[in-house]
Amino acid sequence: MGEVSQRKRIWGWYFFDWASQPFHTLLLTFVFGPYFAGVAAEYYMTSGLGEEVADARAQSLWSLCLTVTGLIIGFGAPIMGALADTAGRRLPWIIGFSVLYVTGAFSLWWTFPDGSTIWWMLMAFGIGFIGAEYALVFVNSQLPSLGNQAEVGEISGSGFAFGYLGGIVSLVIMLLFFMELPNGKTLIGADPAFGLDASTNEGTRIVGPFTALWFLIFILPYLLWTRDTRTPPQGKGVGDALRLLTNTVKSLRRRLSLSAYLGSSMFYRDALNGLYGFGGTYARLVLNWELVSIGVFGIIAAISAAAFSWVGGKFDKRFGPRPVIIVSIWVLIAVCVTIVSMDRQQIFGIPLEEGSGVPDIVFFVCGALIGGMGGVLQASSRSLMVRHTDPKAPTESFGLYGLSGRATAFMAPALIGVVTALSGSARIGVAPLIALFLIGLFLLRWVEAEGDSETWTVSSN
Repeated sequence: MGEVSQRKRIWGWYFFDWASQPFHTLLLTFVFGPYFAGVAAEYYMTSGLGEEVADARAQSLWSLCLTVTGLIIGFGAPIMGALADTAGRRLPWIIGFSVLYVTGAFSLWWTFPDGSTIWWMLMAFGIGFIGAEYALVFVNSQLPSLGNQAEVGEISGSGFAFGYLGGIVSLVIMLLFFMELPNGKTLIGADPAFGLDASTNEGTRIVGPFTALWFLIFILPYLLWTRDTRTPPQGKGVGDALRLLTNTVKSLRRRLSLSAYLGSSMFYRDALNGLYGFGGTYARLVLNWELVSIGVFGIIAAISAAAFSWVGGKFDKRFGPRPVIIVSIWVLIAVCVTIVSMDRQQIFGIPLEEGSGVPDIVFFVCGALIGGMGGVLQASSRSLMVRHTDPKAPTESFGLYGLSGRATAFMAPALIGVVTALSGSARIGVAPLIALFLIGLFLLRWVEAEGDSETWTVSSN
């Protein structure tokens, strides 16, 4: 087989983002998450609970799922990275976790509207989410091989932008041809495609198989063009992998910048994941939006994310990732304050007329900022991690990065769940995200703008 050009390798790498993004766009945030929350809330109301209590119980249940999967993802990611680095290969791991992605996503078809399968579907979603996040650890570790330090920020931003475009296209297809309005028709006034039964929400439930099929089709350019970038094997088996990981963790005490960065990203990425995980359910439970409205909201957020990620990559290349991250966090803090201070009756304590469209307009703006600044934050965070990466063990380094983003991934959903339960309000339950963003911002003070990748050789000797 002929040699693949560097340009093709980069585009193949972009296609992994295109293929995998619908799990986050369609399943986590804008279609399945809100659908599940609605099904769970109806299930609890039929059990005799009032609407607000049922909404809070549904949000707590969703937070439990994200908490458990976050724990599994967070503490497993560094071990998986170390195992890959001892063998020097990544592709077998990517394929294995992709199988979990497809299996979990496809199974969501059986999320019946009567709530009879909600626990089984939480497990299926968790399996798919674990597969998606673990595969991403190995794909992210290929970023240092795609360009030099001055180029990776722009490559990372363009990858996220291309991925978000995939999320937009997939969401538009769902809205136009599958998801039902209350009248049983899609957004273009047609019946759901392929004879799907709107009365049992088959047009919405098809989102699981659709996401799985999308991934299987669009992962092909990645497999064909982005060849497995091998690193020299550093041992064999679990024992050597754990020793490699242990040595790396011990070296953190001599690397203030990396330690501070991992701690900072642990908090601010957890808060961002909380926004992604609960943005759609907030719209469903607090603002009482229909699923199609949430889908339109998702398109606006995804378009914003694609545009901002591309522009953010340019700013990253010019100014470096650290200042881009700081600005993004401050904007997201402002968004969280707005969300917590708003419901159907008031905004920042100012009463609204009954039926006012102000909350809807404000939340659409918030959605655009969550998507846009969230995309920038993720892209520049990946870029800054490259500046702290061991060139001999990039998968393990990004495993630690995955750990920093997931080790406390239980924190945001758990805090949201606790505050929601204590307050009895799905709106107030989002408040802990503000504190998580602020802690992440504070820890960035000790992060070197250019990283400390050059100290790996010294610290490993």
